[in-house]
Amino acid sequence: MDAYKNKMDLVETIDPEIDKPVFRRPGYDGIKTFGEIDERIAQFIRKAREDKDLTRAELAPLLGLSMQVYGRYERAFSKMHVTRMIHLCEILGFMPMEMLYSAAPHLWGRTPEEARDTMELAQQVVSLPHGTKRDLLALVKKMVDLERAASGTPGSAPKGNWDR
Repeated sequence: MDAYKNKMDLVETIDPEIDKPVFRRPGYDGIKTFGEIDERIAQFIRKAREDKDLTRAELAPLLGLSMQVYGRYERAFSKMHVTRMIHLCEILGFMPMEMLYSAAPHLWGRTPEEARDTMELAQQVVSLPHGTKRDLLALVKKMVDLERAASGTPGSAPKGNWDR
């Protein structure tokens, strides 16, 4: 287990919302509490709503919620379930990765610059036509295979940033 924690850069920490120690990966400015992450998500959805020129009163019925219940998400009073996040993505037109990036950019790269570049690349790829995505995917797979062959890394399946 210690080898796994080291490989994943996990650090034992205490969060006010949890009664036991948990292991987390530090971000660029330390480990954010779960409450701080909730605040970042709340800021993101508020901005996404405002960018669509919708009021809370207009958005809430589209989600099947009262304005008061929806307002709890924007105030980080209520925790959002993944299904609600997906529904917000459908209604407000953002990708889940955008919300997650706003809350935990360190998951996208070892430095803020790498994280921004990774996010921008992902956003650009999402906007491409399907045929172009297929061509780009084939090209990237070849590049990964060549990179792994040059570095002596086994396997050809791409791995996430968290699997170092």
